[in-house]
Amino acid sequence: MSTFDPDALECLAAIIEEGGFERAAQRLSITQSAVSQRLRALEAQVGTVLIVRSRPLKPTQAGQLLLKHAKMMRLLRADLERDLKELAPSSTGGGRDDERISVAINADSIATWALGALTPLAQSGLPIEIIHDDQDFTQEWLREGQVLGCVTSIGQALRGCKMDALGTMDYVAVASPTFAERHLPAGLNAHNFHQTPFITFNRKDDMQREFVARAFGLQRVILRQIYVPSSEGQVMAVQRGWGVSVVPELLVRERLARGVLVNVAPTHAQGVKLYWHCWNLASDVLDGLSAALRREAATQLRQT
Repeated sequence: MSTFDPDALECLAAIIEEGGFERAAQRLSITQSAVSQRLRALEAQVGTVLIVRSRPLKPTQAGQLLLKHAKMMRLLRADLERDLKELAPSSTGGGRDDERISVAINADSIATWALGALTPLAQSGLPIEIIHDDQDFTQEWLREGQVLGCVTSIGQALRGCKMDALGTMDYVAVASPTFAERHLPAGLNAHNFHQTPFITFNRKDDMQREFVARAFGLQRVILRQIYVPSSEGQVMAVQRGWGVSVVPELLVRERLARGVLVNVAPTHAQGVKLYWHCWNLASDVLDGLSAALRREAATQLRQT
Protein backbone atom coordinates (compact mmCIF):
# COMPACT_ATOMS: atom_id res chain seq x y z
CA MET A 1 0.00 0.00 0.00
CA SER A 2 1.26 3.49 -0.86
CA THR A 3 2.60 5.74 1.87
CA PHE A 4 1.26 9.25 1.52
CA ASP A 5 3.36 12.34 2.21
CA PRO A 6 2.06 13.86 5.51
CA ASP A 7 2.74 17.37 4.21
CA ALA A 8 0.69 16.67 1.09
CA LEU A 9 -2.17 15.29 3.18
CA GLU A 10 -2.13 18.37 5.40
CA CYS A 11 -2.08 20.49 2.27
CA LEU A 12 -5.20 18.76 1.00
CA ALA A 13 -6.89 19.24 4.38
CA ALA A 14 -5.93 22.92 4.46
CA ILE A 15 -7.38 23.57 0.99
CA ILE A 16 -10.71 22.00 1.98
CA GLU A 17 -10.89 23.50 5.46
CA GLU A 18 -9.85 27.00 4.37
CA GLY A 19 -11.91 26.94 1.20
CA GLY A 20 -9.15 27.81 -1.24
CA PHE A 21 -5.52 27.60 -2.29
CA GLU A 22 -4.51 31.10 -1.19
CA ARG A 23 -5.78 30.75 2.36
CA ALA A 24 -4.31 27.24 2.58
CA ALA A 25 -0.92 28.69 1.61
CA GLN A 26 -1.22 31.36 4.29
CA ARG A 27 -2.09 28.78 6.93
CA LEU A 28 0.76 26.48 5.99
CA SER A 29 3.23 29.38 5.51
CA ILE A 30 4.15 28.26 2.00
CA THR A 31 3.55 29.71 -1.45
CA GLN A 32 0.35 29.14 -3.38
CA SER A 33 2.46 27.45 -6.06
CA ALA A 34 3.77 24.98 -3.47
CA VAL A 35 0.20 24.20 -2.42
CA SER A 36 -0.73 23.40 -6.03
CA GLN A 37 2.39 21.27 -6.49
CA ARG A 38 1.70 19.21 -3.35
CA LEU A 39 -1.89 18.63 -4.41
CA ARG A 40 -0.90 17.62 -7.93
CA ALA A 41 1.69 15.20 -6.55
CA LEU A 42 -0.89 13.64 -4.24
CA GLU A 43 -3.45 13.36 -7.07
CA ALA A 44 -0.80 11.76 -9.28
CA GLN A 45 0.00 9.24 -6.53
CA VAL A 46 -3.67 8.39 -5.98
CA GLY A 47 -4.44 8.44 -9.68
CA THR A 48 -7.56 10.60 -9.50
CA VAL A 49 -8.77 14.13 -8.88
CA LEU A 50 -9.14 14.95 -5.17
CA ILE A 51 -10.77 18.39 -5.28
CA VAL A 52 -13.52 19.74 -7.52
CA ARG A 53 -12.46 23.25 -8.55
CA SER A 54 -15.88 24.77 -7.91
CA ARG A 55 -17.14 27.56 -5.69
CA PRO A 56 -16.94 26.56 -2.96
CA LEU A 57 -14.21 23.94 -3.43
CA LYS A 58 -15.42 20.41 -2.70
CA PRO A 59 -13.51 17.17 -2.13
CA THR A 60 -14.24 14.26 -4.42
CA GLN A 61 -15.08 10.89 -2.89
CA ALA A 62 -11.38 10.01 -2.98
CA GLY A 63 -10.58 13.41 -1.50
CA GLN A 64 -12.97 12.76 1.38
CA LEU A 65 -11.21 9.47 2.13
CA LEU A 66 -7.79 11.11 2.18
CA LEU A 67 -9.13 14.00 4.26
CA LYS A 68 -10.35 11.50 6.84
CA HIS A 69 -6.93 9.83 6.76
CA ALA A 70 -5.24 13.20 7.32
CA LYS A 71 -7.42 13.86 10.34
CA MET A 72 -6.69 10.41 11.73
CA MET A 73 -2.99 11.21 11.43
CA ARG A 74 -3.63 14.42 13.39
CA LEU A 75 -5.31 12.40 16.11
CA LEU A 76 -2.36 10.03 16.31
CA ARG A 77 0.02 13.00 16.59
CA ALA A 78 -2.17 14.51 19.31
CA ASP A 79 -2.00 11.21 21.21
CA LEU A 80 1.77 11.21 20.83
CA GLU A 81 2.01 14.82 22.03
CA ARG A 82 -0.05 13.90 25.08
CA ASP A 83 2.07 10.86 25.91
CA LEU A 84 5.32 12.76 25.46
CA LYS A 85 4.13 15.56 27.72
CA GLU A 86 3.40 13.03 30.45
CA LEU A 87 6.92 11.58 30.10
CA ALA A 88 8.75 14.90 29.69
CA PRO A 89 6.52 17.95 30.22
CA SER A 90 9.10 20.36 28.79
CA SER A 91 9.88 18.35 25.68
CA THR A 92 6.96 19.40 23.47
CA GLY A 93 5.10 22.54 22.58
CA GLY A 94 1.46 23.13 21.84
CA GLY A 95 -0.25 21.63 18.83
CA ARG A 96 0.23 23.44 15.52
CA ASP A 97 -2.68 25.34 14.03
CA ASP A 98 -2.73 22.98 11.05
CA GLU A 99 -3.30 19.99 13.36
CA ARG A 100 -6.56 21.05 14.89
CA ILE A 101 -8.91 18.43 16.36
CA SER A 102 -12.24 19.19 14.67
CA VAL A 103 -15.71 18.37 16.02
CA ALA A 104 -19.16 19.35 14.74
CA ILE A 105 -21.62 20.53 17.40
CA ASN A 106 -25.04 22.10 17.02
CA ALA A 107 -25.31 25.76 17.98
CA ASP A 108 -27.76 25.19 20.85
CA SER A 109 -25.34 22.75 22.52
CA ILE A 110 -22.49 25.25 22.07
CA ALA A 111 -24.63 27.94 23.71
CA THR A 112 -25.60 25.78 26.69
CA TRP A 113 -23.52 22.80 27.81
CA ALA A 114 -20.83 21.73 25.32
CA LEU A 115 -18.24 24.44 26.08
CA GLY A 116 -18.23 23.39 29.72
CA ALA A 117 -17.27 19.89 28.61
CA LEU A 118 -14.48 21.09 26.33
CA THR A 119 -12.99 23.72 28.65
CA PRO A 120 -10.51 21.43 30.48
CA LEU A 121 -9.31 20.02 27.15
CA ALA A 122 -8.82 23.48 25.64
CA GLN A 123 -7.01 24.66 28.76
CA SER A 124 -4.68 21.66 28.54
CA GLY A 125 -3.59 22.81 25.08
CA LEU A 126 -5.66 20.56 22.81
CA PRO A 127 -6.11 22.55 19.55
CA ILE A 128 -9.90 22.16 19.21
CA GLU A 129 -11.88 23.43 16.25
CA ILE A 130 -15.67 23.54 16.70
CA ILE A 131 -17.78 23.53 13.54
CA HIS A 132 -21.42 24.40 14.12
CA ASP A 133 -24.45 23.23 12.16
CA ASP A 134 -28.01 22.18 12.83
CA GLN A 135 -28.25 19.03 14.97
CA ASP A 136 -29.86 17.21 12.02
CA PHE A 137 -26.87 17.99 9.78
CA THR A 138 -23.75 17.73 11.96
CA GLN A 139 -23.44 14.03 11.13
CA GLU A 140 -22.75 14.93 7.48
CA TRP A 141 -19.46 16.52 8.58
CA LEU A 142 -18.49 13.20 10.15
CA ARG A 143 -19.69 11.21 7.14
CA GLU A 144 -17.48 13.34 4.87
CA GLY A 145 -14.46 12.87 7.15
CA GLN A 146 -14.16 16.58 7.97
CA VAL A 147 -14.50 16.05 11.74
CA LEU A 148 -13.62 13.21 14.09
CA GLY A 149 -16.87 13.45 16.06
CA CYS A 150 -20.22 15.21 16.18
CA VAL A 151 -23.15 15.97 18.44
CA THR A 152 -26.31 15.16 16.50
CA SER A 153 -29.97 14.28 16.85
CA ILE A 154 -29.50 11.23 14.62
CA GLY A 155 -29.49 8.02 16.60
CA GLN A 156 -27.95 5.70 14.00
CA ALA A 157 -24.19 5.22 13.93
CA LEU A 158 -22.20 5.51 10.73
CA ARG A 159 -20.03 2.63 9.54
CA GLY A 160 -16.68 2.73 11.32
CA CYS A 161 -18.04 4.97 14.09
CA LYS A 162 -19.36 4.49 17.59
CA MET A 163 -22.25 6.30 19.27
CA ASP A 164 -23.22 7.38 22.80
CA ALA A 165 -26.63 8.71 23.89
CA LEU A 166 -26.08 12.03 25.67
CA GLY A 167 -29.56 12.95 26.88
CA THR A 168 -32.52 15.08 25.87
CA MET A 169 -32.51 18.84 25.31
CA ASP A 170 -35.92 20.34 26.04
CA TYR A 171 -37.22 23.26 24.00
CA VAL A 172 -39.85 25.83 25.04
CA ALA A 173 -41.62 28.70 23.26
CA VAL A 174 -40.77 32.08 24.80
CA ALA A 175 -41.55 35.75 24.28
CA SER A 176 -40.97 39.00 26.12
CA PRO A 177 -43.67 39.84 28.69
CA THR A 178 -44.65 42.96 26.73
CA PHE A 179 -44.98 41.07 23.44
CA ALA A 180 -46.95 38.27 25.08
CA GLU A 181 -49.34 40.67 26.81
CA ARG A 182 -49.94 42.66 23.61
CA HIS A 183 -50.11 39.88 21.01
CA LEU A 184 -50.66 36.61 22.90
CA PRO A 185 -52.78 37.41 25.96
CA ALA A 186 -54.18 33.86 25.96
CA GLY A 187 -50.84 32.30 25.06
CA LEU A 188 -49.73 30.74 21.80
CA ASN A 189 -52.46 28.56 20.30
CA ALA A 190 -53.71 26.99 17.10
CA HIS A 191 -55.60 30.17 16.16
CA ASN A 192 -52.90 32.81 16.52
CA PHE A 193 -49.57 31.14 15.67
CA HIS A 194 -49.85 32.01 11.95
CA GLN A 195 -50.01 35.73 12.82
CA THR A 196 -47.02 35.54 15.17
CA PRO A 197 -43.45 36.21 13.98
CA PHE A 198 -41.06 33.38 14.95
CA ILE A 199 -37.34 33.94 15.41
CA THR A 200 -35.58 31.06 13.62
CA PHE A 201 -31.89 30.15 13.50
CA ASN A 202 -31.67 29.69 9.71
CA ARG A 203 -33.50 28.06 6.80
CA LYS A 204 -32.32 24.59 7.88
CA ASP A 205 -33.99 25.01 11.26
CA ASP A 206 -37.35 23.22 11.46
CA MET A 207 -37.68 23.48 15.24
CA GLN A 208 -40.27 26.27 15.20
CA ARG A 209 -42.55 24.46 12.73
CA GLU A 210 -42.15 21.09 14.46
CA PHE A 211 -42.96 22.62 17.84
CA VAL A 212 -46.17 24.26 16.57
CA ALA A 213 -47.24 21.17 14.63
CA ARG A 214 -46.83 18.88 17.65
CA ALA A 215 -48.23 21.31 20.18
CA PHE A 216 -51.45 21.83 18.28
CA GLY A 217 -51.76 18.54 16.36
CA LEU A 218 -51.32 20.07 12.91
CA GLN A 219 -50.12 18.35 9.75
CA ARG A 220 -48.88 21.40 7.86
CA VAL A 221 -47.54 24.60 9.41
CA ILE A 222 -46.58 27.85 7.69
CA LEU A 223 -44.93 30.48 9.89
CA ARG A 224 -43.85 34.08 9.63
CA GLN A 225 -40.14 33.68 10.26
CA ILE A 226 -37.27 36.05 11.03
CA TYR A 227 -33.80 34.50 10.72
CA VAL A 228 -31.15 35.14 13.38
CA PRO A 229 -28.21 32.67 13.00
CA SER A 230 -27.21 32.54 16.67
CA SER A 231 -28.78 30.78 19.64
CA GLU A 232 -27.96 33.69 21.95
CA GLY A 233 -29.04 36.11 19.20
CA GLN A 234 -32.45 34.47 18.99
CA VAL A 235 -32.94 35.00 22.71
CA MET A 236 -31.82 38.63 22.50
CA ALA A 237 -34.23 39.26 19.60
CA VAL A 238 -37.07 37.77 21.67
CA GLN A 239 -36.19 39.98 24.64
CA ARG A 240 -36.35 43.01 22.35
CA GLY A 241 -39.88 42.08 21.32
CA TRP A 242 -39.27 40.75 17.82
CA GLY A 243 -41.58 37.79 18.35
CA VAL A 244 -41.62 34.23 19.68
CA SER A 245 -38.84 31.65 19.50
CA VAL A 246 -38.57 28.01 20.43
CA VAL A 247 -35.23 27.70 22.24
CA PRO A 248 -33.52 25.34 24.71
CA GLU A 249 -35.05 25.61 28.17
CA LEU A 250 -31.52 25.36 29.52
CA LEU A 251 -30.60 28.57 27.68
CA VAL A 252 -33.52 30.62 29.07
CA ARG A 253 -34.08 28.98 32.46
CA GLU A 254 -32.68 31.89 34.43
CA ARG A 255 -34.51 34.48 32.31
CA LEU A 256 -37.81 32.66 32.81
CA ALA A 257 -37.22 32.56 36.57
CA ARG A 258 -36.58 36.34 36.63
CA GLY A 259 -39.57 37.12 34.45
CA VAL A 260 -37.44 38.60 31.66
CA LEU A 261 -39.08 36.06 29.34
CA VAL A 262 -42.36 34.14 29.59
CA ASN A 263 -43.32 30.69 28.36
CA VAL A 264 -46.17 31.27 25.89
CA ALA A 265 -46.97 27.53 25.53
CA PRO A 266 -46.47 26.22 29.08
CA THR A 267 -48.32 22.94 28.49
CA HIS A 268 -45.93 21.84 25.77
CA ALA A 269 -42.19 21.23 25.66
CA GLN A 270 -40.36 19.46 22.88
CA GLY A 271 -37.49 17.14 23.62
CA VAL A 272 -34.63 16.49 21.19
CA LYS A 273 -32.45 13.49 21.94
CA LEU A 274 -28.76 14.14 21.34
CA TYR A 275 -26.03 11.65 20.52
CA TRP A 276 -22.25 11.76 20.28
CA HIS A 277 -20.78 9.98 17.27
CA CYS A 278 -17.04 9.56 16.70
CA TRP A 279 -14.58 7.41 14.82
CA ASN A 280 -14.13 3.95 16.29
CA LEU A 281 -10.40 4.33 16.96
CA ALA A 282 -8.10 3.54 19.86
CA SER A 283 -7.08 7.05 20.92
CA ASP A 284 -6.57 8.56 24.36
CA VAL A 285 -7.39 12.02 23.01
CA LEU A 286 -10.63 10.83 21.41
CA ASP A 287 -11.55 8.81 24.51
CA GLY A 288 -10.95 11.85 26.71
CA LEU A 289 -13.06 14.05 24.44
CA SER A 290 -15.90 11.53 24.42
CA ALA A 291 -15.79 11.10 28.21
CA ALA A 292 -15.83 14.86 28.79
CA LEU A 293 -18.93 15.32 26.62
CA ARG A 294 -20.72 12.40 28.29
CA ARG A 295 -19.99 13.73 31.80
CA GLU A 296 -21.18 17.26 31.07
CA ALA A 297 -24.27 16.06 29.20
CA ALA A 298 -25.19 13.84 32.16
CA THR A 299 -25.39 16.91 34.41
CA GLN A 300 -27.00 19.35 31.96
CA LEU A 301 -29.35 17.36 29.74
CA ARG A 302 -32.46 15.47 30.79
CA GLN A 303 -31.62 11.78 31.20
CA THR A 304 -34.18 9.14 30.27
